[in-house]
Amino acid sequence: MGLKPEFIEYLNTRSSSGLPEVWQAPVEVLRKNLENRALQSGEPEKIYEVTHRYIPGPSADLPIRIYRPVKGPVLPALVFFHGGGWVLNNLDSYEQAMRSLANKGQFVIVAVNYQKAPELAFPTPLDDCYATLLWVAENAEKLGIDLAQIGVGGDSAGGNLAAGVALKARDTSDINLAFQLLIYPCTDNRMKYDSAYNNAVGYGLSTQSMEWFWKQYLAKKSDLKNPYAVPALAKDFRNLAPAIITTAEFDPLLDDGYNYANELRKSGVQTVYREFEGVIHGYFTLAGITPEANHLHEQLADDINALLGR
Repeated sequence: MGLKPEFIEYLNTRSSSGLPEVWQAPVEVLRKNLENRALQSGEPEKIYEVTHRYIPGPSADLPIRIYRPVKGPVLPALVFFHGGGWVLNNLDSYEQAMRSLANKGQFVIVAVNYQKAPELAFPTPLDDCYATLLWVAENAEKLGIDLAQIGVGGDSAGGNLAAGVALKARDTSDINLAFQLLIYPCTDNRMKYDSAYNNAVGYGLSTQSMEWFWKQYLAKKSDLKNPYAVPALAKDFRNLAPAIITTAEFDPLLDDGYNYANELRKSGVQTVYREFEGVIHGYFTLAGITPEANHLHEQLADDINALLGR
């Protein structure tokens, strides 16, 4: 099918805005240009409780938000890492998406504002995300979270971080993850797949932009082959947490998620893969633009709960 009408309008407005591409402006300008992103995310829906706090990270205190849909019961938890090419975005632009997903799934979400590249490139963002997961596990009882039902997730670069965290959790045996949620993830910096050519320009995220983001994140040559930074390069995918992987039809990263799902399946990892038609990269947080965002939240909530046996 073709691109849904609301995305055509959204992309036309974005194209006519005159904003620079990511490689054309200083990072501080790029970040400032995204200050209205929260409006595109939609009006935050009501939820029982949102707690803002800081937790100790490996190199700095980390801002987190804890979304609890209901009072009382011990619930599963999703530790969420936001997208933005490891460079952009913050928790504000994810407020509606986090509330929506927590409400629909009836689980707790803990979202972290990890430190960003290029100022702090790999492994700092990954280390921050992993430390957040361990903090949630260590404080599960206080947080009213079921230690046996904790998963990780993220969209785009956050999906990369979630995949890297899942690999590290398996390798260290620090925690037995219940699931990993990868929303149009970027797991392969080589990008030698058809969608990187077929969807290279005209759909929001461009292949050139994604290549620029990768360069900001992978500052050292050795990082290019580190599977925690580039999960597709892992030599062994066995015994990873069950995965839910979603992709968008008009996204340069379409084949990335598809290929990663295939690698997991071939290694015996329980994997749910869904490609959504007529949509673009980034729509998880575009509830102010399209009803497809909430449809995605509903599907993700259902898939997580199915894996958890709820």
